[in-house]
Amino acid sequence: MNSKFLKIITIALFCGIGVLYSAAMTDQQVIAYVKQQMAAGKSKQQIALELKAQGVTEAQASRLMEKYNSGELTAEAQGYTTTSEASDNRLRGDQAPSRDDGYTAQEVAAHKQEAAAFEAANPTKGANVFGHDLFTSSNLTFAPSPNMATPKNYKLGPGDEVFIDIWGENEDHLTRTISPEGSIMISQIGPVYLNGLTIDQANNYLKQLLASKYSGMGEETQINLTLGNIRSITVDIMGEVKTPGTLTISPFSTVFAALYQAGGINSLGSIRNIQVMRDGRKISNIDLYDYIFRGKKSIDIRLQEGDVIVVPPSTTLVGINGNVKRPMYYEMLPSESVSKLIEYAGGFSGNAYSDMVTISRNDAQENVMLNVPSDSYGVFALQDGDEVTVGQVNSRYQNRIDLRGAVMRPGFYAIDKNINTIGKLIKQSEGLLEDAFTDRVLIYRQADDLSLEVIPVNLTGILAGSAQDVTLRRNDMIVVQSVNDIIERGPITVTGMVNIPGTYPYATNTTVTDAILMAGGLRQGASLVRADVARRVNDPYATQATSTIAMVYSFSIKDGYVVDGDKDFVLMPYDIVQIRTSPGYTPQQLVNVTGEVVFTGQYALEYTGERLSDMIRRSGGLTPNAYAKGASLIRTLTDDEMLARKQSLMLSQSTEEDSIAVSKLLTSNTYNVGIDLEAALANPGSTYDMVLRAGDVIHVPETQTTVKISGEVMSPTATTYVPGKKAKYYVEMAGGYGERARKNKAFIVYMNGQVTKLKRNTEIEPGAQIIVPAKPKSDGTNWSQIVAITSGFASVATMAATIYNIFK
Repeated sequence: MNSKFLKIITIALFCGIGVLYSAAMTDQQVIAYVKQQMAAGKSKQQIALELKAQGVTEAQASRLMEKYNSGELTAEAQGYTTTSEASDNRLRGDQAPSRDDGYTAQEVAAHKQEAAAFEAANPTKGANVFGHDLFTSSNLTFAPSPNMATPKNYKLGPGDEVFIDIWGENEDHLTRTISPEGSIMISQIGPVYLNGLTIDQANNYLKQLLASKYSGMGEETQINLTLGNIRSITVDIMGEVKTPGTLTISPFSTVFAALYQAGGINSLGSIRNIQVMRDGRKISNIDLYDYIFRGKKSIDIRLQEGDVIVVPPSTTLVGINGNVKRPMYYEMLPSESVSKLIEYAGGFSGNAYSDMVTISRNDAQENVMLNVPSDSYGVFALQDGDEVTVGQVNSRYQNRIDLRGAVMRPGFYAIDKNINTIGKLIKQSEGLLEDAFTDRVLIYRQADDLSLEVIPVNLTGILAGSAQDVTLRRNDMIVVQSVNDIIERGPITVTGMVNIPGTYPYATNTTVTDAILMAGGLRQGASLVRADVARRVNDPYATQATSTIAMVYSFSIKDGYVVDGDKDFVLMPYDIVQIRTSPGYTPQQLVNVTGEVVFTGQYALEYTGERLSDMIRRSGGLTPNAYAKGASLIRTLTDDEMLARKQSLMLSQSTEEDSIAVSKLLTSNTYNVGIDLEAALANPGSTYDMVLRAGDVIHVPETQTTVKISGEVMSPTATTYVPGKKAKYYVEMAGGYGERARKNKAFIVYMNGQVTKLKRNTEIEPGAQIIVPAKPKSDGTNWSQIVAITSGFASVATMAATIYNIFK
């Protein structure tokens, strides 16, 4: 086979298969095609020309030559006995080529198209056929037990070891192995032919032969032959098995054990017509379904030397799907009908429609659909490729009704002689709940055309006997509404000085006191003089608009109870209870004093309008080392101030080039307030003496003796403060202005946070910092550099805003 295949590929190369055609066949398809055409008797030259016509290229033929020379094609070329299976596997995609294997995109696409066509034309090829996996389980090998007794009908043969025990008047023990000629050698007797004899036959035969050697045989002397090591036998297994060939097995092995050793039956093999041939004639036809469904172990006959097992292809594969317990493919015998198929599939499932099945059948020209009623299940014959479908019962109910709402036991009920009217249904459901609204109960009903209609029912009258009961129909849905469902009951809201403000569900007869208790009681600081209730204006009978927005009721409270107002006042849905803050309640407001004072720390403001000088006095006054002129005050933004700052930033973004940089800097919630502590202490109550507020931080620094010069100067530095010296002096101490100095924009930052433009006669104070900006290399101000220069001060964001205002 290999040499023939090589010759064909060689001829294809030399026949000039050109590159004008793109490959339309995969390598595996070329191999399968060559085998098929050779089996049909075509010549090598004819096959080569046909390959060329089908688009096999010279490159593809050359590649097959290389694969053959390297041995890669050996397994495929030698697998002649399983050609049909191998071809089927390749077409099904079991050996699908890919780009990773060196195939072209056209070859991969061609394989996919042919595989799809194969599956469409052969729907049962490779299908999951019931019983095919019987011989592939590692837990069911059918191997004979090594401890089993020798069967009485076991025939001795070459290779068997026999033990011959003699006792009585004469004693002896002989161990012999039957020779290939079928005999054993016994001294004084010669060769004894045992081949083909059973154990009993061999015993009787030996007694006759050994009577001449041992006296008293049968009376004083006994003989017994037993089997020692047994021989192996060879059987052939052919046809549709995974690994056909010759098997060497135990002489006790059965057909099932041989099938297991051969890898089981392949996808094409029959599991109902396994043939066992002995001496050229058929001795058994094995139907595995007899074993699987009926437990007939007797069909598994013991094999003998030279037996041949033949597994032919299956003839009738039928699929069953839908509502059966084991939907899959089954191999059917010609005498078996639909009822037998349903039995093999485990019977109908619980929701199966058993009155009829449908069968899809291919009549060689086109598909047809057949309806098989249940009375024909036992006689309707099936054909190969039939697909039987078992439907499902209709999901509709013949007598179901649905009860919902304010009843003791809502749910589904069946219409019968005890429940056929709405009155009987309510009684069967153990009655109504206390909040049931019975004046108008709704029945949702399907009309004859399946449209939905609503039927109102006076259940109050039906239960009282004053109205006629209503007969129920299948699929009716009866809804008994709750009073709470049809009357809006909005929540109650409690706000203000309570421990748990929020919304609470409305309950009938809830009072203001109840609402306060639900909200966790009053908080410290709650006003006992006034609590308000705001109520919606709701007049469903009004004919004109009103200017009244809400009805407000006021109450006085003591110990959480209403003491002044309507004590029997009852809240309504959506009422808002507002507990006011007492005007006589003020929590402590703290100010922090740091630096050079006698007693640093936090101080609570004693009264509204307490000033800066008062706080310094309360902190014990300044220390001898204090520098009052440089004292600063940092203040926290209020909500209004925060909003105003955001609005100013938005405005600056639309008008100023540097607004984005400024907005990045103004992120702090505090700002620096310029103060003159020295003047405030000298003139208490004056405009210098600022009024404090909660959160203020007063810082009194140590006495300073230096002045800093930074920015665009020759050598930024700090120098000793000299009273009376002007800015020019300090700039010169830093080496003078730099080349890019922006002299007219220079400014000075004082220790108390005040910033002013630097002029000829600007007063210089100890601790001050002179900043000389540089001319920008591009448009806009380098704010990040300015921030770095001024980082030693209390509030960078406030400083940036001040500097920004200087340059406006």
